[in-house]
Amino acid sequence: MFWSTFNKLQLSSNQLRPYDDYLYGFVGDQVEVMRHVELRTTFTDDTSSRTINIKYLFVNVPSAYNILLGRPALNRLGAVASMRHMKIKLPSLEGGVVTIKFDQKVAKKCYENSLKAKRGVCAITAQPQEAEGVTRAEITRERQPKPAGEVQEREIGGKKFKLSKSLSQEMQNQIAEVIARHLNAFAWSASDMPDIDPDFLCHRFTMDPKVKPVLQRQRKFNEERRLVIRQETQSC
Repeated sequence: MFWSTFNKLQLSSNQLRPYDDYLYGFVGDQVEVMRHVELRTTFTDDTSSRTINIKYLFVNVPSAYNILLGRPALNRLGAVASMRHMKIKLPSLEGGVVTIKFDQKVAKKCYENSLKAKRGVCAITAQPQEAEGVTRAEITRERQPKPAGEVQEREIGGKKFKLSKSLSQEMQNQIAEVIARHLNAFAWSASDMPDIDPDFLCHRFTMDPKVKPVLQRQRKFNEERRLVIRQETQSC
C-alpha cells in the first residue's frame, strides 16, 4: 500500500507497526518499507463477499495505483485473475463465487500514469559525459547486484566459481564439495540444459499473417548519436 493511500483512508497511525526490511525490484533497486499494518479487507460484488486479514506494507513512493495486492493474499483467497477479461473470481464462504470486475478506462489511465512516472524518473538520471568514456551498458553493469566483500575464483569440476574471501578455508572446502556433488544443477549455456523444452526458451513474435507488414521510414541520426549507438551496441 502506498503512503498516499494510507492518508486517504484516514487510518490511525497507532495501528502501524515497525518493519525493518526492503522491497526489491527486478533490476535490484530497493524501496524502504516505512511500516506495516494488518487490516480486515472485504472483497464483494454486491451479491457475495469474502473478508480476510491482509498485512499491508507501506512505501512512500509516487505511484498511479493505490494498492498492489500480492500473491500471498490472492492465494489465501483462492482467487483466479484474468487479465484478458479484467476480472477476479474467488469463492465466498457461502459457497458462491465473488466476481470483481475492473473498469478498462481506469486501468488504462493508471497504466499511462505509471509510464509517465517512469519517464519522469529517467529524465532526471544523470547522463555520462563523453569525455569520461562511460557507456550506458557500463553504468547498467555497475548497478547490478555485487557480492559483499572480496571474492576469489576457484575451479570446481572444470568450472570457475567465485567464493568469498571472508569464509574460512574449511567453509570454502565444504561449499566446494556441495557444488561438486550438484554440478549438473548449474548451467553456463543453453546446451547445459538439454531437458528443458525449447518452447520455454525461445522467443516468438506473435504476428497475424492476414495483416500487411508496414515498412518504417529510416531514421537519421547525427554523428554524435551514431557514436553513442555504436558504443552501446558493441558493448552489449
